[in-house]
Amino acid sequence: MDGKTAVAKVLKAEGVEFVTCFPYNPILDPIAAEGIRPVKARTERVAIGIADGFTRSSFGRRNGVCFVQNGPGSENSFAGIAQAFADSVPVLFMPGGYARRDLKRPQFVAVNNYREVTKWADLVHFADQIPTLMRRAFTYLRTGRPGPVLLEVPADVTAEQFDDKFFRYSPVKGWKAAGDPVDVRRVVKALLATRNPVVRAGNGVLYAGAWDELREFAELLQIPVFTTMQGKSAFPENHPLSLGTGGRTRPKMVMHFLKKADLVFAIGSSCTRETFTTNIPEGKTVIQSTIDEVDIGKDYPVAEAIIGDAKLVLAQLIAEIKKELGPNGRKGDGTVAGEIKAVKEEWVKEWLPKLTSDEVPISPYRVVWDLNRTLDKNQSIVTPEAGGPRDQSIPFYEATVPGGFIGWGKTTTLGGSLGFAMGAKLANPGKMVVNILGDAAMGMAGIDFETAVREKIPILSILLNNSRFGGYDKMLPTATQRYSIDRVGGDYSKVVAALGCHAERIEQPGEIVPAIQRAKKILAGGQPVFLEMITRVDTEFSVYE
Repeated sequence: MDGKTAVAKVLKAEGVEFVTCFPYNPILDPIAAEGIRPVKARTERVAIGIADGFTRSSFGRRNGVCFVQNGPGSENSFAGIAQAFADSVPVLFMPGGYARRDLKRPQFVAVNNYREVTKWADLVHFADQIPTLMRRAFTYLRTGRPGPVLLEVPADVTAEQFDDKFFRYSPVKGWKAAGDPVDVRRVVKALLATRNPVVRAGNGVLYAGAWDELREFAELLQIPVFTTMQGKSAFPENHPLSLGTGGRTRPKMVMHFLKKADLVFAIGSSCTRETFTTNIPEGKTVIQSTIDEVDIGKDYPVAEAIIGDAKLVLAQLIAEIKKELGPNGRKGDGTVAGEIKAVKEEWVKEWLPKLTSDEVPISPYRVVWDLNRTLDKNQSIVTPEAGGPRDQSIPFYEATVPGGFIGWGKTTTLGGSLGFAMGAKLANPGKMVVNILGDAAMGMAGIDFETAVREKIPILSILLNNSRFGGYDKMLPTATQRYSIDRVGGDYSKVVAALGCHAERIEQPGEIVPAIQRAKKILAGGQPVFLEMITRVDTEFSVYE
C-alpha cells in the first residue's frame, strides 16, 4: 500500500463523505476511488471555509477535511485556518508537502508556519506512520478544546510503499470529561446565594449538544441567559428567559441585566475580553465552566470554576439544584421573564422605524427584519458576513433552534460567510441556508459563487450593497475624504448571474419578501440564488453600555 491510499482508507473508515480542495493534491485520486467526493473551490480560503461551515453545522460531530497543494496552496489557506483557530472549529487540514529531500528553505513548510493557528500540526516522515498520525489527528479533533489540526504529507511519502500488515486503523470516537463534584456543589451554592445571576452561554454549549440542559438549568433557577456571538442559537431567543446575543452589537436586554447582575455564570465560553463580544462589566463575580483549563481566569478573575464538557457539567448542576430546591426548582416565578419582556418591547419599539422602514435606498435593518419574519426557523440556517451584516443581524435575527445561526468573526476574514454557507448546506441538505454579505466580502470571495453552481450547492446569498466599505470613513477620515478609499461599485447581480446563479437586483423595500419567497422555489430546484439589495449607509447600531 502507498501513503496516499492509506490516507484515503483512513478517511473512508472515519465516515468522511466529501473533502474540499483546490485544485491539486496527489491524495485526491485514491480518495475519489474510495467513493469520497472532492469538492473544488475557486480559492483555497473558500475551500477551508466550506470545511469549516460543514463542521460548525455538524456541531463538531463530523469534521470537514480540506486538501491543497504544497507551496502556494498552503500559503493561500492561512487566513481560513486562522479563522477556524480563532473560532475553535475542528477541521482537518492536509496540505501537500515538498519531497523530504527538498524540506529546506525557502520552501513553505506548512507544519512550521501553521503551529500558531492549529491545535496540533505534524509532518509524516514515512508512509507507515500514516495510520498512527491520522489517529492522533482525529483524537485531537474530537477530544478537548475544538480546533483545527494539520497533517502535512510530503509528495514522496504519498507514493512510498509499505507492507499492508502495518495498516491498522479503527475510527476515533473522542472522549469527554465531567466536572469535579466538589466544584459542582460549590457553584450551585454560589448560584443559590445570589439575587441577580446571569448566564453567559458560549460555543461550547453547541459543540457539546447541551442546549436542552442549558434550557432546563435556566428554567430551574429562573435565570436570564445571553449567548456569545459564536454561541448564538444555543438558547432559543424566543424563550421568556432569553436576553439575546451579546456580540459587538446587542439587544438592550443584555446590558440591562448584566449591569444589575451580582454573578455571571459563563458556560462553554472562553470569556475572552475582545471587540466582538459583550464584555463582562467590572466588579462582577464570575464563575466559569469550560472544557479547557487555559481559559479559566484568563481575562477575568473567577470566584469558582468547573473544567469539563458543557453537557456533562450542566447535567451535574441540574441534579445538584434539584437536590437543593426540589424537582421544579423555581419554576412558576415569572418575575425575571416579565422584566425581560418589558425591556424587549421597549427596545423593539425604539428600533421599529428602521426595521420597518419604507425608505429608498433600503434600510439594511429592513432586510434583516423581513428575513427574520419570512424564514421557517426550524428549517433554516443563517450566517452573516463580518462587518455591517454581522452587526446589523446579530441583535435582530432571532435564532430559535440550535445551529439555526452561525455566529463568527473574531478575526473578521471577509468573505468567510460564502464558504460557511456552502458547508452548512452540505451538512444539512434539507435546510434553507442563507448568508448575508456586503460589498467588501463580495470582492474577497465573489468568484466562488461559481463553486456553488458547479457543485450543486443551492444556497441563498443576500448582498447588502451600499457601495461602501463600512466604517472606514471614521477610522481613516482624511484618506476617505481625499481619495474615497471606502467607495466601491458594480452591478454584482450581473456578475453572479454570469457565473450561473439565479440573480436579482432589489431596490424597493416591498420587493424583499416576494424575492425571498421566489428564492425558496428556485432553491428547491437546485440552483443557488443571489439577491442584491440596494441599501442605504447606516452607521447606527444596537449598542447599549
